[in-house]
Amino acid sequence: MLVLPGLLSSGCGERTPRGSSPKKAAYDGPAKPPEKLDVNGTTIVVGDPKAPVTVHLYEDPRCPVCQEFEVTGGGPALRALTQRRETKTEYTFASFLDGKVGGGGSKRAVNALRAALEAGKFAEYHDVLYRHQPAEAVDGYTNALLLKLAGKVAGLRGPAFDSAVKTMRYREFVDRSERAFDRADADAPRGLGTPTAVINGVQMPEEYFGMLFDRKAFTRFLRLMRYQPEQWPS
Repeated sequence: MLVLPGLLSSGCGERTPRGSSPKKAAYDGPAKPPEKLDVNGTTIVVGDPKAPVTVHLYEDPRCPVCQEFEVTGGGPALRALTQRRETKTEYTFASFLDGKVGGGGSKRAVNALRAALEAGKFAEYHDVLYRHQPAEAVDGYTNALLLKLAGKVAGLRGPAFDSAVKTMRYREFVDRSERAFDRADADAPRGLGTPTAVINGVQMPEEYFGMLFDRKAFTRFLRLMRYQPEQWPS
């Protein structure tokens, strides 16, 4: 894993970049970052729209490397920074693993995530799904499991959500999202795997990839990007 100089050091205070607005207070107590579907119809956006750093993630719900990022890697750090309004997080969901290893679990999970967004519970449910991800080859995201896991998110289960899961109400969203991933894959210089992070419009270079799995380094890196959004540290 490449660690850039200074990323793991401690004791650096934060400052407000010249010409920028003072830092807003973090979402706290009952408040939580807003979440919405972008106008493109495929990107789910979580966080302050005016956050200084945007992290766009490409994920497949069945991908075990995505789980590593979300559960033990940089994912918790990214959620904390989003909570503090330092980042805005965008998600595009692929479902190519259904075709690669068989089954329909990725599609069912993406549909359920879209249903959770409709209920205002996307971020919480997304966290729960990755923390309880079945083995990739098992195709374990059944409707029964998706509903059971939804029970771990207060206020999510109900007739509307349950029906959306059972009937694949958001199948069109699932298919559009996969096509959006395919287009991004075709346009990316190195192609896309999952997870892929695009930060402030720039795909994370291959040599930076290890930072996705180091919470401390990823936090430092994203904070550096806040102050030099047009230039990646080298």
